[in-house]
Amino acid sequence: MHAPSPTDGPVFGVDIQSGDIRGDSPTYALVILRPDEGEDGEGAIERDAVSRRKLRRLIEEEEPTRLAVDNMYELAADKNALVGFLGTLPAGTDLVQVTGANRPEPLSRVAKRHGVPYGKKPMKEAEAAARLALGNVGQRVTAFSDTTTVKVSRGRSTGGGGGWSEDRFTRRIHGNVRKAAREVESDLDDANLDYEREATEKYGGLSNAVFTVEARPEDIPVSKTRNGDVRIEVERERRDGIEFEPLVKRRDHVLVGIDPGTTTAAAVVGIDGTVHDLYSSRTGDTAELTEWLIERGRPMLVAADVTPMPETVEKFRRSFDAAGWVPESDLPVDEKLHRTREHPYENDHERDALAAALYAVDDHMDQFERIAAKVPPKFDREEVIARVVSGEESVEAVIRELTDDDGEDEDEEEHEERELSEEERRIRDLEAQVGRLKEHADELEAELEEKEHEILEYKRELSDTRKRERREARERREVNRLERRAKRLEHERDEAIDENEALHDKLARLKTLWKIDHSNFSDVAADRDLVAVKILPQFTRDAIERADEEFGLAAGDVVYLRDASGAGTSTAEALAETKPRLVLKNGTLSDAADEVLFDHEIPVAPADPVTIQEIDELAVARESEVEEAIDDWEDRAADRRREQTESMMDRVISEHRADERLGGEGA
Repeated sequence: MHAPSPTDGPVFGVDIQSGDIRGDSPTYALVILRPDEGEDGEGAIERDAVSRRKLRRLIEEEEPTRLAVDNMYELAADKNALVGFLGTLPAGTDLVQVTGANRPEPLSRVAKRHGVPYGKKPMKEAEAAARLALGNVGQRVTAFSDTTTVKVSRGRSTGGGGGWSEDRFTRRIHGNVRKAAREVESDLDDANLDYEREATEKYGGLSNAVFTVEARPEDIPVSKTRNGDVRIEVERERRDGIEFEPLVKRRDHVLVGIDPGTTTAAAVVGIDGTVHDLYSSRTGDTAELTEWLIERGRPMLVAADVTPMPETVEKFRRSFDAAGWVPESDLPVDEKLHRTREHPYENDHERDALAAALYAVDDHMDQFERIAAKVPPKFDREEVIARVVSGEESVEAVIRELTDDDGEDEDEEEHEERELSEEERRIRDLEAQVGRLKEHADELEAELEEKEHEILEYKRELSDTRKRERREARERREVNRLERRAKRLEHERDEAIDENEALHDKLARLKTLWKIDHSNFSDVAADRDLVAVKILPQFTRDAIERADEEFGLAAGDVVYLRDASGAGTSTAEALAETKPRLVLKNGTLSDAADEVLFDHEIPVAPADPVTIQEIDELAVARESEVEEAIDDWEDRAADRRREQTESMMDRVISEHRADERLGGEGA
C-alpha cells in the first residue's frame, strides 16, 4: 500500500507540556499544519494545549497524515502501551519520530540541520516536529505488518442435550461457517487480494477457516462481525517488536528549476549536474509539486529561466529556505535547446525548467569544486556545499558548526523506555501470565467441543463413505458412457461438416454450369454460339491461385485478363501450366510473359474484338469470335516463327563468314 503523503491532510506535532505519561492527566502542546490551506500558499497553522483524551479525539476526527513527536514514549509509557496506541490510530495516520530511530538525536540538532525554527518551549518543539515531518524528516514507527488474518469460526458452542436435534444443530452451525467462509473468499477474490486459506472440516461443514491476507485491514472488504452461528475476526499481524522505516529513501541535496504558468514544470538536478527527474502538470497544484520535490531530495537552490524570479518560483524558494538563481537576462530559446539537447523531455515547459537548473549548476560548478576541496574527509561534502550555498556562510563556519554539533554535551532527555519498579514489573508479568492462561483456556474449551463430536462424526463418516463410494461408482459408469457417446457424436458432427462443405462446393459448380447452360442473352440465344470465359482481374500468381480455388482452371479454358500488365516469367509459367485454349487480354503483356506463353504455344489475343458478357462472377463469349481470335493468333505466330528462323539463319551466316575471315587472316 502506498504510504500517505504529508500533503494529503493535516500534520500533527505533539510534545508534553505538563504532567507525565505515567500519570492520569498529561497535557500536550499540539500544533496542526494544514499544507493545503492558507492564502499565501504556505499552509495554515493552529496551536492548542489539549488533554490526552482530546488529543485522541482530534486524531480520530481529523485523521492526520502524520503524528510527529521527538520521543515516541511521550505518547505511551512502555512498548506494550505503544503497540496498543499504534493499533488505535486511523488507517491513514503514521506515527513519526522526527529525531531518528532507536538512537534518536536531540530535536534541536535535527531542526538546525534542516533549517527548521526551534525553541525549548513545548509549543515550539511541537511545531518543529510537525514541520520536520511535513518535510519528510524522521522515521515511521510501526508495530504491525501489512499482513492481516481473517478468521471465520463458530459463533456459539455446538454442545446440547444430545440426540438428533443436537446433530441437526451442529450440522447447521458448521454449514453456516462454510457459507460465510465462501463469502469471505469471494470478497477477497473480487478485491484481487493475495491470501492463503486454511480450513478445518467438521461434520456438516467447517468449524473454522483462517485467511492470511497480504493487505492492511482497511484494504480488505471484510469487517469484524458476530451474527448468531458465525463469528468473523479481523486482526492485523503484529511484528516481533517496534520497527522504524525512513519516510524517504533518498534525501540528496539537489538544484531545482521551475517554470510556472498554465502548465507548471520542474526539473531536479544533482550537484554534479546529473538530471534526476522532470515534472509537468496543468493543474498548478502547489502541494502536489512540493510533495514531488520532497520525494526527490532536499532543494538547496531554486532556479528560473527568466529575470526577475517569478513570484510563484520565489514562494517555492522560500518554502525550502533555499538559495535562488536567475540569469542576467531571459534565456533565449536557442540556448535552452542547446543546453538540454542531451536530455529527453516531454514539452517546452520541462525544457525551460531543465535549462534553468542546468545553467544554475554551470554557474556554481567552480564554487562547488572550491568548497569540496576545503572539506576534510570526515565531513559530508554535499552537506557542507548545501549549507554554504543556501545559508551564504563560509566553509570554515559550516565546518566549525558541524564540529560543535558533534561535540556538544547533550542536555536533552534520553529517548529510552522508563525503567519499571519491581512492583510494576511484577504486575506486568502477572497480567501477561493471566492473558496467556485465558487464551490457553479458550483453546482447551474449543478443543473439548470438537472432541465431543469426533466419535459421532467418525461413525457417520463410515456410513457416508460407503454410500458415497457406491454413488461415485455409478457416476463413473455414467460419465464413461456419456464420454463415449460425446466422442461418437463429435465424430459424426465432423463428418457432417466435411460432407456439408463438399456439397456446398458441388452446388457452386452446378450453379456455374446451370448459368452457362441457361444464358438469356437476347443476341445469342438463338444459335447458342457460347463458350464459358474465366476471368482473372489481374495477371498475378495470387489471382491465378484464387481463380483455381474458386472455379478451377483446366486445360482448354478461355481465360480473360482484365489487366495483363506487370506479369513476369514465373506468373506466365503458372498460367501456362493450366494449358488454356485462349488468353484474352486488356493492356500490354510484358515481353517476358509474352515469350513464355508463345513458347508454350498458348494463343494470346486482344479482348476488344471478342464480345464478352458477364453475369456476377461468370462470363461468356461467342464461340465463333473465339475461333477467329485463335486463327488470327496462329497466323501471327507463323509469321513470328518465320521471322525468328530468318533471324537465326542470318546470325548463323554472319558468324560463319566471320570465322572464315579470321581463318584467312591467320593463314
